[in-house]
Amino acid sequence: MGATTGAVWGRSEQQDFRSRVRGTMLGAAVGDALGAPVDRLSLEEIREAYGAEGLVDLGLAYGRRGAVTHLTQLTLFSVDGLIRAQVRRDTGAWHPPTDLHRAYLRWAATQRDWGPDERRKEDGWLAREEWLYARRDPSRSLLVGFGDETMGTLEAPKNLGEAGPEAAARSAPFGLLVGWEPQLVAQLAIECAAQTHGHPVGYLSAGAYAVIVHALACGESLDGAVQRALALLAARPGHEPVSQALQHALGTVRQGMPTPVRVEELLGEASAEGVLAAAVYCALVGEDVRRGLCLSVNHDGPSGATAALTGGLLGALHGETALPPAWLAELEGRPTILELADDFAMEMTQGPALHGPAGSAPGWLARYPR
Repeated sequence: MGATTGAVWGRSEQQDFRSRVRGTMLGAAVGDALGAPVDRLSLEEIREAYGAEGLVDLGLAYGRRGAVTHLTQLTLFSVDGLIRAQVRRDTGAWHPPTDLHRAYLRWAATQRDWGPDERRKEDGWLAREEWLYARRDPSRSLLVGFGDETMGTLEAPKNLGEAGPEAAARSAPFGLLVGWEPQLVAQLAIECAAQTHGHPVGYLSAGAYAVIVHALACGESLDGAVQRALALLAARPGHEPVSQALQHALGTVRQGMPTPVRVEELLGEASAEGVLAAAVYCALVGEDVRRGLCLSVNHDGPSGATAALTGGLLGALHGETALPPAWLAELEGRPTILELADDFAMEMTQGPALHGPAGSAPGWLARYPR
């Protein structure tokens, strides 16, 4: 696995990066929350419940407005694992997939336990956030994939035939490793996706999504970011369904006004490559973040995953200030998401000032134990 380059960060670059990190994480969470109330409904049922325009505002899910699902929970643990990997590197140990796997096992504990175990100091601060101990309909593939200590790998993936979108939906943080080469970002996302999704469509979609987010976080256009992902996918065995889905998304943009029918056509069977393609389409054609996200939830497919992927793209592209403030105001867990986003941005831009061979900030190691 590759390492970060020693980029020199000026103040304006740090601020831009932090805004994109916050945008990516808040955008994905807002999309998840927007889609949660209608996730298993048909377009007809959505319109019956919310009117002819469909869902255009946060609705009730899990007893509140703005509730997030397991997709956001796992994205947060992806970030936690990435920070912990950087910190543990000081010890000479450097295998990020293992650090991510440990983070995902900490998530799995939140799905089993009543609440945080204060005795487990090695858990760090995120696993002590009580609101994360809510079971929000995780798929069987996730519970099985993280159901024991054995880590799925590309050579021996967990859930061999699993091609769903959940691995892609937790992969935006890999794209925020802007000091890494794109092929290394793809490799890490793919290896971590194979921990729960063993079908090439499942793990290659995660890799493609991470590369698209990476290009956006580095300031590229969305179209250019998709082209970069297509170029990287071409060398991967089994890439054809994912590549074709992304090309289909780019082609659909030129076919006229966006409609739910076009989104559903891209979704297909709602496996990972279709959800990724639909998210790319919604992000490309949405006149603003709100419309892009509304388009991504009003259809017959998996609204939560589609909108989470769409929100991550739009947040990486535009930064946090482009997100609808009224939705952010009601977003479950927003203080935690922001705190983690800022920690990630600080680690990536100022890591050597926080920990290293010469000494480490005790507060940082308490948050992210080695």
